[in-house]
Amino acid sequence: MQPLQEQCARDTLAGAEDGSLNFPAIVARLMAAGFESYAVDYRRSVAIYYLPDGGSIVVPMAYGGPAVAPLFDTAAVQAAIRDAQQEAPGYSYAGFCIRVMAAGCTGYFVSFTGRRVVYMGRTGDLHVEHFPA
Repeated sequence: MQPLQEQCARDTLAGAEDGSLNFPAIVARLMAAGFESYAVDYRRSVAIYYLPDGGSIVVPMAYGGPAVAPLFDTAAVQAAIRDAQQEAPGYSYAGFCIRVMAAGCTGYFVSFTGRRVVYMGRTGDLHVEHFPA
């Protein structure tokens, strides 16, 4: 992994956390840097960025959050996603994370090539969100 790729991973997570980058901008920057996917693990408070050659970098998140709820509430996860997509008044990435964790989401996996995000629960529950056309 090149130093510029490592910096891109760190900068995009920081941009999500401070509100300076939205999801489409994050995806565009990571793809331009050569990444093919990334994952957020709320239980470990890390984001992991993956290259096609198997290289990866683990970046600590700036904050932890509440414990992940035991049951996966798909409707609540979807509502948080819709607010993020619409950049609803008062939206923040930290608030999004808290909402989906309270809805039982342990993390999510973003596939650039698959053009989707897979949200996961403690018992293997999944919600798949496809990128807009």
